[in-house]
Amino acid sequence: MAIIPAVGFASWMPAWAAPPCCIDARGKWVLFNSLSFLVFFSIVFPVYLLLPGWGIRKSFLLLASYVFYAAWNPAYVLILAFSTSLDWWLARRLAVTEGERRRKGLLILSLVANLGLLGFFKYGGFVLANLQSAFGALGVAYQPPGWDIVLPVGISFYTFASLSYTIDVYRREIDGRTGLRDYALFVAFFPHLVAGPIVRARALLPQLAAPRLPAMDQAAYGIVLVLIGLFCKAVFADQVFAPVVDDVYTNGGQDIVGSFAAFFGFAAQIYFDFGGYSLCAIGLALCFGFAFPDNFRCPYGARGFSDFWRRWHISLSTWLRDYLYIPLGGNRGGSWATSRHLMLTMLLGGLWHGASWMFVAWGGLHGTFLIGERAWRKRWPTVSWRGADTVLTVTTFLLVCVAWVPFRAPSAGAAWTFLQGFARVGSGTSVQWLALLAALAMFAWQWRMRDTSLDQWLARMPEGGRVAIGTLCLIGIFLAAGGDERAFIYFQF
Repeated sequence: MAIIPAVGFASWMPAWAAPPCCIDARGKWVLFNSLSFLVFFSIVFPVYLLLPGWGIRKSFLLLASYVFYAAWNPAYVLILAFSTSLDWWLARRLAVTEGERRRKGLLILSLVANLGLLGFFKYGGFVLANLQSAFGALGVAYQPPGWDIVLPVGISFYTFASLSYTIDVYRREIDGRTGLRDYALFVAFFPHLVAGPIVRARALLPQLAAPRLPAMDQAAYGIVLVLIGLFCKAVFADQVFAPVVDDVYTNGGQDIVGSFAAFFGFAAQIYFDFGGYSLCAIGLALCFGFAFPDNFRCPYGARGFSDFWRRWHISLSTWLRDYLYIPLGGNRGGSWATSRHLMLTMLLGGLWHGASWMFVAWGGLHGTFLIGERAWRKRWPTVSWRGADTVLTVTTFLLVCVAWVPFRAPSAGAAWTFLQGFARVGSGTSVQWLALLAALAMFAWQWRMRDTSLDQWLARMPEGGRVAIGTLCLIGIFLAAGGDERAFIYFQF
């Protein structure tokens, strides 16, 4: 970690306490928690419902999605369009090509083009900074060029979505002769474009093939999900947890209460932030008649790390499993090979989050935990002693929070400063106590609800109960409004 300079190359360094750069008043369309997006949705949704013909409605959604993305940075629409057009053309070639060498060449071209674009924009400064440090360690003076390129919002997400299509066509798991309009809408559909979920082509393209309009109850349910998601973001993530977490990690020198408040508080903040975004995306898709997969299922109630990754950022964890872990060899080849595949998958999963050794460290910790869990379960395949469930759940949550420290800290030094706070006796502040107790309450709630999905929980409610929840969330959102909208954490990835 020490080879990364502490200054310079700001485009890839985490900036937790501030909104992402280059999201001006116009670009706030991409923020679901902004008034600009409310105006955008208020125009797009009724027009979509009123348009005649399925083809016209799809064309309108595609145009609206590109306008949505262009509001952030019009020039970067060209990157999205290029990636989309290239993968669509390559998939059509894959669908009609028989020779294995030629098919593999087409797949490699897709991988190189997509990962090359992602690498250039996301990891260019990171590579140059490490080269500078490596040459410096050898006594060679090297001054890399300036790297002020802005990371395109959503490139990590739509790159993975697009790659899954060409890989599935190569594997002959789906048909690669999809029309350009349907494929472009699959990639650019605005609810999932900038921060997921990473929707697979096999899940969304069949929905685009048949005409669909949302039923009244489906659209109403989607609105309730959006309101719950915005409440999680605006109230819990931004008002309860973010101020405490930002203060502790930014200023340091906190006592044990403040340290524990940030330790558990960031786990809660990132869950309510990203989980709230995912609920918004799923709800918005429902409003237009489309079903997205769940992305979170009470992850902090997990009974182990394998269970955690079946519950946390599910669209990414399944992508890494299907397109990286299993092709590497998966569980084949014995314990050492499996451990190697797990560790490499988690290290690359950490790097996917951002060009920083701190994210790699986060992935390495999760890889270590997964490997340790496999070894432990191999030695003791069944756990039947009293209290085992409690020990497994609490231990998993604590270690997940440990891994969040390098994820949140901007540097190894900042992480060490944060950890030193646990050795300082103090009484904390009322705000810190509120964040600490709220985070522990969230953990208890997820533990209690881990075998029940949000859909099941809401489905058991009478319609009046869902209306009441939506109304309370709306009131909370209005009460929390004011000042600049805080961007979702995963927008930086």
